[in-house]
Amino acid sequence: MSQTRFDEQVPPGPACQVARREPLDWVSALTASGPQQDAALRQLHELMLRAARHQVWRMRDALPDASAATLDEVINQAADEAMVSLLGKLDTFEGRSRFTTWAYKFAIVQAGSDVRRLQWRHREVELRDLDSPAPLHDSPAHEVEATDLAHALASAMSRVLTPHQRRIAIALLVDEVPIDVLADRLGTTRGALYKTLFDVRGRLRTELTSQGYLPGASPSATSAATPARPQAGTP
Repeated sequence: MSQTRFDEQVPPGPACQVARREPLDWVSALTASGPQQDAALRQLHELMLRAARHQVWRMRDALPDASAATLDEVINQAADEAMVSLLGKLDTFEGRSRFTTWAYKFAIVQAGSDVRRLQWRHREVELRDLDSPAPLHDSPAHEVEATDLAHALASAMSRVLTPHQRRIAIALLVDEVPIDVLADRLGTTRGALYKTLFDVRGRLRTELTSQGYLPGASPSATSAATPARPQAGTP
């Protein structure tokens, strides 16, 4: 596929327009053969490049190296990967929006993921337990309340979460490791991490509600309905 040069001086606009006339039916054009398919593929790649360029420009300050050469590389790689991803899911397009709008999102997501991956390339992901520092407030009353809640949260995490769940939650929610980066480092999938995070939130919500820190049923009623806490080694 053709390469594009990134102009650092002129930020690209967000409009997802295709330079030449779009196919009336993108899906048919992309699954056809011969010149019609070739033309549709070229136009789609141009669209992916514009979308990737827009997203990389927005996130360029997050890159350790924001030189024109690096931005060029990120843009072209993201556009190519997004195009492969889209073509693999072409049969899922339902026509609820314009095809170009649907396609644009593939490049936006891919470009964002690639920038975050580069941002964390030389940073260590530390799977650690929570130290529970209390947040600072300008009001003594708020300070006491925040400290109490922080200790309650740390205590709940130690009681109702497995070590694996605690470390995943801290990496994603406290250390703000991008989920795609964490999935890559752990050799797992985004879906598996989302499932872990969903379970974490459910268990913490139930526990903090039962202790009266979150609105809900009374502590005694909630405690009676609270499922058994997990044993060591339970996912």
